[in-house]
Parts: sequence; C-alpha cells; structure tokens
Amino acid sequence: MREEIVRVRDLVKRFPVQRGILSGFLSSEARAVHAVDGVSFVISKGEVLGLVGESGSGKTTTGRLILGLTRPSAGEISYRGRPLASFGRAEMERLRTRMQVIFQDPYASLSPRMTVGDAVSHPLKIHGMASGERAREMAEEIMEKVGLTPAGFLYRKYPHQLSGGQRQRVAIARALVTSPDFVVADEPIAMADVSVRAMILELMVRLKEDFDLTYLFITHDLATCKYICDRIAVMYLGRIVEIGPIREVFSNPVHPYTRTLLEAVPVPDPEFRRTQPMPKGEIPNPVDPPAGCAFHPRCAYAEPACARERPELLPVGPGHEAACPVMAR
Repeated sequence: MREEIVRVRDLVKRFPVQRGILSGFLSSEARAVHAVDGVSFVISKGEVLGLVGESGSGKTTTGRLILGLTRPSAGEISYRGRPLASFGRAEMERLRTRMQVIFQDPYASLSPRMTVGDAVSHPLKIHGMASGERAREMAEEIMEKVGLTPAGFLYRKYPHQLSGGQRQRVAIARALVTSPDFVVADEPIAMADVSVRAMILELMVRLKEDFDLTYLFITHDLATCKYICDRIAVMYLGRIVEIGPIREVFSNPVHPYTRTLLEAVPVPDPEFRRTQPMPKGEIPNPVDPPAGCAFHPRCAYAEPACARERPELLPVGPGHEAACPVMAR
C-alpha cells in the first residue's frame, strides 16, 4: 500500500457575496458562492490525480485550499497524515518547500520586473535554502532539466522576451527548485500553443519520475488527463460526481456529466457521430445551487427523487465511484 500524501475530507468553501446598501436593508439573508461543497479524496505518493470539470466547477479553489492559500469554510486537509490546521506559522512556511504550485498563466504569475533567473532562484532565497552564487547554480541546474537552455543565457532574460512554452517552463522550474514532493498543476498547458502542449506534458511526466513527484493535475481537457493521470475525479458545481482509475472511468463512465465530457472530446474521424444527448440549459448559479443532485436540471436521465435527495458516491467498479443512483443500478 502506497504512502498517503494528501487527504481531503468533506471540504467546503463558501465565498460571501457582497451586497449593496439597498439590498442589505431589503433582506437579512446571508448569501454565498458555493465554490466547494463536500469534496473528499486521497492522493497517494507517486500518483497523478486529475481534477476535471467545466470552468466554475471548483477545481482551482480545491487546489488552493489544499495548499493553504485559501482557508476552508469546513472540512479537513491532511498532509502525510497530519491536518494542515495543526501546523504553526513556522511549520507552514517550511511546508511551502514541499508543496508547490504551477499556475495556469505564467505571464500573469511571473513578475515582469524580475529576470528568469531571479524568478527561479527567489524561492530558494525566501526559504533560506541558498543565496548568492549557490542559488544561481541551483536555479541554472533546474532550468537545464526543464529544457531552458542555455540556462546561463536565459537566466538574464525577462518573461516578455520568452515564448509561451518557455514561460511555462520557467513556472515549472520555479515550482521544482525547492525539491517538493507534491505539486498542484493548475491548467499547466492551457496557455501554451497547441504545438508545445505535448512537449510540456512529456516534460511533466519525465520530471515526475526524475523527482519522484505527486501531482494534483487540474484541467478541463479529458484527453490531456488520459495521457498523464492515474486516477480522475470529475467535479460539477463544487461536488465530485465521479472518481476512479483513468481507464475504468474512460471505458465505463457512469455519471451523465462524465459521459457528456467524454462525448465532447474531439475525435479525428469525419464519419463519427455523437450519440450522447447534450445537457440542456446552463450551469446553475453557484450562489443558489439546485437541491438534490446539482446536475438534475440539465440531466436527460433525471428522476423526481434527483431533485430532492443529494446523491452520495456509490461503488460502481474497482476503485470506481459515481454519485448517480439512477445510472448505477
């Protein structure tokens, strides 16, 4: 049995909605965005868990909660068996070197006033791991490993002087320079050109083996998930509706939302015709989510009970669970 790196149990995050003065007088009811609503999963050492879903499903918020960048409203997050809530400030600062993040947009996450070398070596300096010439040597070493060559030349460049693929490699190098064991990769190829996405994915797979990494891979692209992930968790409106081994979920999707996402993956065959009915309507407002199953207003298989009872994850295969009692029968 592999070592447990991260455990999330009944995680909830609600963001209060700011109201105007007039609406505050008219109603005293507190309103909030239900960003994450009772999420639970475990990530084992060396595993890549893909967290997929449409924009607004709560994927990025879940990643930020795990890293301690956002405080949860309820629930518990544990790192190597210890709750994050029990870490003091100094312990949490040391933990930052072990848990890192690759942000979606490297152009936004990299300071335009810092050279590539300064950006990559900065984590070493703020955590007291290295300084001066030693910090530069470590930064250039990791830059070479992620394909930023020649490192000595690129070290002096600024983000605007690099290509999109190179900027993403800088973001990856900055995340790995502290030798972490857990990385949240938040849409790491979304801002890259199609021509370089495969190269970045191959790089992440190779780095996983070289550095013995564990990933939480956040994406909306199931085709990408199939290439890099061991397991997949499908989110809809803040809830996990299906989770399981990647091959099992792809070959036997149970939840109607998962089936819809898989049907949306492009197929390079002009004769191919889709058979799965597309969901009707729009994604519900996360401030006022529907009762029962959040997907039932758009589901072609919904029954009356779906509007009343919130479904729990049910076993539907080896390590495979889905929150749909209708399709799990």
